[in-house]
This record gives sequence, C-alpha cells and structure tokens, in this order.
Amino acid sequence: MGVIVLLLILAQVFLPAIAASRVRARVGRYGTVESVVVKAWPAVELLWGRAESVRVTAGSLAISPGQTAKLLWEAHGVERMSVTAANVKEGPLQLHEASFEKHGDALKGQAWTSQADVKAALGEGFEVRLLRSGGGQVEVSAGGGLFGVRASVDAVARAQGGKLVVRPRGLLLGGLQLTLFADPHVRVEGVGASAAAGAGGVAGYRLEMRASLH
Repeated sequence: MGVIVLLLILAQVFLPAIAASRVRARVGRYGTVESVVVKAWPAVELLWGRAESVRVTAGSLAISPGQTAKLLWEAHGVERMSVTAANVKEGPLQLHEASFEKHGDALKGQAWTSQADVKAALGEGFEVRLLRSGGGQVEVSAGGGLFGVRASVDAVARAQGGKLVVRPRGLLLGGLQLTLFADPHVRVEGVGASAAAGAGGVAGYRLEMRASLH
C-alpha cells in the first residue's frame, strides 16, 4: 500500500509537468509559447489523455485551419482549456488578441483583425465591408475587379451542417456556395463580427466563432 501511495504522489508531482511540456512542444510547432499550465486530479488521468484544465499563453503563431482543428481534437479529453495569443496568422488572415476557450465539447474563439489585415488576406483589388451580424451569421459586401471590370455582391457567412460556408445573395448567384471551413471533428455552430477599433484607434473587426467537438 505504501508503494502505491508513493507512486500516486510522484505521479501528481511529475505528470502535470510532463503533460505541460508535451503541450508546449505541440503548440510550439506553430510559433512561440510563453507558458503552459496543466491541472489534473488524480494526475494519473493524464496517462489516458484526460485533464481538468489546460491554460496556454502564446506570443505569435502561424497555423492553418486544418492544423487548428487537429490540435482541438487532440485536446478532446481536456474538460476546460483556454488559449491566448498576441498574434495568430490563421491561413492568410492576421489576427490579434486571440483567445480560445473549451468547456466540455463546447468551443468558443474570438480575435481582432484590422481592415488592413483583411485587405491583405483577400489580395490586391478585393475588399470586404461588414454590413451586419446576428443570429450566428455575418453579412458582408464583397467587391473586386476581374478583367478590368469592378463588381460587388452581398454575401452571408454562416454555419450549415457543421461547416462554415458563405453564400452570395441575389437571384443570379444565390445558388452558389463556398465552404470556408469543414472538419469531421469540429462542428461550427455560429459566427459573429462587429466593428471595433484596435490600439491607437486602428479600424478593424472583432470576430467570433462558436463550435463543438464531435
């Protein structure tokens, strides 16, 4: 019995630190990690991939939507998780003041991006203007030039069947649909956006997304 108790004590001391080191290594593939805190009781749960909570503080990350979904699924055994990062390059879009929370299977993320960041992600000659947001969807006006002809169209980004899709409004283009994000383990439930100024009054947007793990 004494040996078992000693092993449990040693596990409680060392396993969270080992798990934190593994989390740091995995997230560190995509940038700089400032701190990782892992809590589990009893700590032996970590051997089966379960933990009470994980808190990650990062500096700058560069990660694709697919890589993000993979990290989320790897953390499906964590009851509560929070991740904050000063800067995140999510695909072509630069995000700032990013935060992410996981409670059970429920996921929520938010970040700020500037109008200049959005323009850079879209490419030369294209632009997007926020029209309204509510009910888990975002409506924008998108404009650009093709073969010297400029045109604009209103479009709605929303969750559909667990995917994040965008669909143009209007009779001619209403049947078109573009999938922005889809993953078998992450079910998108809603998105939101609002105009918000950043540091120094820089014009931009506060973005939000709600999802769940499956």
